[in-house]
Amino acid sequence: MRVIQFTIPVARENSVIVQDDIMPHFYNHLHRHNEMQITWILKGEGTLIAGNYMQPFKAGEIYVLGPNQPHIFKSDPEYFDKRRRKQVHGLTFFFNPEGFFQTILSLPEAKSMKKFVENTGFGLQAPSADEKRITDEMMLVKNAKNGFRLAAFIKLLQVLADIKDWKMLASNSPEYSFSDSEGLRMNAVYQFTMAHYTENIKLQQIANIAYLTPQAFCRYFKKHTRKTYVTFLSEIRINEACKKILAGDFDSMSSVAYDTGFTSAVSFNRVFKKITGRSPRQYLKEYTQKVD
Repeated sequence: MRVIQFTIPVARENSVIVQDDIMPHFYNHLHRHNEMQITWILKGEGTLIAGNYMQPFKAGEIYVLGPNQPHIFKSDPEYFDKRRRKQVHGLTFFFNPEGFFQTILSLPEAKSMKKFVENTGFGLQAPSADEKRITDEMMLVKNAKNGFRLAAFIKLLQVLADIKDWKMLASNSPEYSFSDSEGLRMNAVYQFTMAHYTENIKLQQIANIAYLTPQAFCRYFKKHTRKTYVTFLSEIRINEACKKILAGDFDSMSSVAYDTGFTSAVSFNRVFKKITGRSPRQYLKEYTQKVD
């Protein structure tokens, strides 16, 4: 695996950095940066890992990630197949709350914006009912220039602060700080697991990826994620199972189980219900009802 720096530098020519990216797949490594991040997924599907949280992501969704929160938008495997010629599209804004914006957020009129920014450390997902309102404001920021862009971004922050029912993502403390070397190690673990989740991954095998003994790896992973590696692996498998179910990409629920690394339909049903709160068939039924 290519060695990368865990801390990703962001250009500082402007107070608000706008990235409108159309590319084969999203950035493929766990990373973090000092800037707070607002991302609108216009095109593409995959798995989001934010801190110790993981879920599928899809077009139309909006995420806010706090400063220094480790994260990765891992595109689905077909996006890495050059023959498929697939593309993703994401509009992302970066800004540093501790920089120029610290003065703005200290103003009396910015009280609710400051509170919102302070609550982003765990990562947030916008309610679907508010996505259109947010994306309209994001387009105004993207299309504006100079001082008008700054003004439009402040308005966007106020809109975000006024919205209720944000979904909190991670559950581990945002105060915890990875070192760059620890980030590279966790990236290696995540990348290997997401590439081999259909296989019978042994504890010794994944511990070797992290250059630790099995016992030390278990302690290390639990410390950084507040969950066991077995739980993390199960979550990846169930995430992939949910994608297959919603896409109709299966012959039977048993085939979904075996295709996502489970050794039996019984264990698949048990783990699926534990993680999602409902059985695979109930999950499919609820989705079908929403579509209808």
